Amino acid sequence: MDSNARAIARPRPRQALADNLAGYAFIGPWLFGFFAFSLIPIFSSAYFSFTRYDLLSSPVFIGAKNYAAMLRDSVFWKSLGVTFFYVAFAVPLRLIFALLLAMLFNRKSRLMRLYQAVYYFPSIVGGSIAVAVLWRRLFKDDGAINSILAVFGIDTHISWIGNPKTAIWTLILLAAWQFGSSMLIFLAGLKQIPESYYESANLDGAGSVRKFVSITIPQLSSVILFNLLMQTINGFTVFTQAFVISGGNGDPMNNTLVYALYLYQKSFSYYEMGYGCAMAWILVLIISIFTALIFKSSSSWVYYESKEN
Repeated sequence: MDSNARAIARPRPRQALADNLAGYAFIGPWLFGFFAFSLIPIFSSAYFSFTRYDLLSSPVFIGAKNYAAMLRDSVFWKSLGVTFFYVAFAVPLRLIFALLLAMLFNRKSRLMRLYQAVYYFPSIVGGSIAVAVLWRRLFKDDGAINSILAVFGIDTHISWIGNPKTAIWTLILLAAWQFGSSMLIFLAGLKQIPESYYESANLDGAGSVRKFVSITIPQLSSVILFNLLMQTINGFTVFTQAFVISGGNGDPMNNTLVYALYLYQKSFSYYEMGYGCAMAWILVLIISIFTALIFKSSSSWVYYESKEN
């Protein structure tokens, strides 16, 4: 009787085949997209990085010459320095503003939902061409920023995006302005902190700063880790804002020539696709190193309630 029951429960070969085919049919579009637009391009770029390839003729294998050429490319090092400078300031500023706004929005208010939507809106449109064009217009010599400064008696008449000392800061300010997604993640983390922690701190006479340092930051440490990782990756791969604001050439004097913009120039302006692919893999290596360092350091500052003391 048991063997008959198992025979009945065991799916028939034709039925099992039909179920498998139905499953593959549903995941087929995703598999096609994964292989066609992710896996195959990854392996192709790895191969092209060892070739001389101009998109018009067949690639010629040249070994590691593209990587060696980077060591002698002063513009490559310039773009790398600009990108490191951008990440060093843009990422902390974005996280700080996001956390401050999240703490403000964590208060109970009937209009808080509306405020959250208004402040999140820049992140929806912030990476678009239209906003980058608007930002470029704001910081020109006859833009709104100089007009506002003139009201307070500060007569500058300089193009903030045309000045080598201030051009990169326009990109950093734009990045700091686009904090909506990080803010919502911080806000979700704040709502998970038990209110009893703050009530106990109030009974002990702890002030706002003490509660922020001893309760809020430790409880948000895992959220900070996630936002730090995501924003660091986004910082190293920034492209659209720099392309539009600098006019696509990294002006002035390559001071806005971030790494991804120079990679684009090499690949599609100078038709050195092999060199561009090599640059892409160097970028992957840099991001991997920073990601590993952040994860390595997290053991000393990220707090998990489930971790055994």
